[in-house]
Amino acid sequence: MICISLKNVLKSYNAFLLLARLGIACICITNSIYCQDSTRYHSMIFEKVSVIKDVQYNEVSEKGVKPKRNRLDVYMPGNDTAIRRPLIVWIHGGGFKFGSKKSRGIPLWSKTFARRGYVCAAVNYRFSKKNTLNDFKELARACYYAVEDIHKAVDYLTTNHAAFGIDTNYIILAGNSAGGMIALQTVYASYNELGKLAGLDIAEKEAAVHNGLNICAVVNFWGAMYDTTWLHNVKVPIVSVHGRKDGIVPYDHKKAPVYGSYAIHKNADALGIPNSLLGFDKYAHELQKNFNPLWAGKAAKKRWLQAGEFAAAFLYRELFLPD
Repeated sequence: MICISLKNVLKSYNAFLLLARLGIACICITNSIYCQDSTRYHSMIFEKVSVIKDVQYNEVSEKGVKPKRNRLDVYMPGNDTAIRRPLIVWIHGGGFKFGSKKSRGIPLWSKTFARRGYVCAAVNYRFSKKNTLNDFKELARACYYAVEDIHKAVDYLTTNHAAFGIDTNYIILAGNSAGGMIALQTVYASYNELGKLAGLDIAEKEAAVHNGLNICAVVNFWGAMYDTTWLHNVKVPIVSVHGRKDGIVPYDHKKAPVYGSYAIHKNADALGIPNSLLGFDKYAHELQKNFNPLWAGKAAKKRWLQAGEFAAAFLYRELFLPD
């Protein structure tokens, strides 16, 4: 076992502060990158999880934007000796108007995936000040600005990868509802494509880039895409879970302005994109029988755990299972 001095590992003052909050004097590592346990990333092999709360990933905020909108919580497996671990960025739902990194299933998934060996970051992002449900351009505009925030959050985490023990080759975006939409659009749409839907004029050269963050997989819990032709842009694996009776975000498409998980699944199959879909026959949005944005019972949370298990198995199979 090798013990590395803190000064040799930390590359920024922010990283120093983060480690100081954890009370870590040094980082001890083994010669292997990952735990030799073959169930790592599939099963919950760690009993404890450590959490760093309210990390400010973007110090510059717009006028009228609360600082907490640019904060994230980091969840890490307790007593883990690996120094390079895959990162899952969890993005909450709420119609681009409500919610936070502490909402609904986000802490649950962050903890359970950290117990599997991942580093998880639960991220806040800017909200729309207008009605996103009845105005498609405003919905797209809200998603555009949220995608910008996810880029900033991932940039911050990769810059400070040593402090968090992140392997920057394995970054996964995950989210529920609006969070799933943000994750999908971040990977499959360029700023130009998303900006055009939102009525924004984007001039930067980088605006035409697809998957500029080099995301290796997307976890989509009851989210949607604005345009499934964007699936032609890249071939990043997608795992989706969705209630077939969802009346908020459609399971398929039909006459809705967005394309749900089943529509994504069909088109991804046709394009040879690795993907998997778990549909819940009797359940609506957030896998509830009757969607309630303010409360979810034990049965719904049990289904959220099932969604996590399904996603974990897919990620393990696609990214980590030995050939």
